[in-house]
Amino acid sequence: MGSIEIQSSEPEVVTVDVLAARSLIQTTHVYLDVRTVEEFQKGHVDSEKIVNIAYMFNTPEGRVKNPDFLKEVLSLFKKEDHLIVGCQSGVRSVYATVDLLAEGFKDVSNMGGGYLDWVKKGFPVKILVTK
Repeated sequence: MGSIEIQSSEPEVVTVDVLAARSLIQTTHVYLDVRTVEEFQKGHVDSEKIVNIAYMFNTPEGRVKNPDFLKEVLSLFKKEDHLIVGCQSGVRSVYATVDLLAEGFKDVSNMGGGYLDWVKKGFPVKILVTK
């Protein structure tokens, strides 16, 4: 009997570590921070090419997916743009990356470890709100 190969319909997510992400952000890529606005304001990757579009919102019932996420991204980016997607720890960004690839974006990578790993490596951050 021959072997049966099962094709996954999920696009292949490429995950890069924060070191590779930093180098890409400094050159060709835009950093797409998919955390909430509140998280973003408390501290984010310091880059001239950074955009914050929340993938999920915090509600009294818990986190819910932003129904306009793809629409918001498409309003700012072309499907050929080079994007690094990051969140707090690297979980939401995987889901966001899958959605973007499924939408037809060509060059989207997930930043493994997220903002927490970025901070741990001592890379530059920007804080908008101090409490």
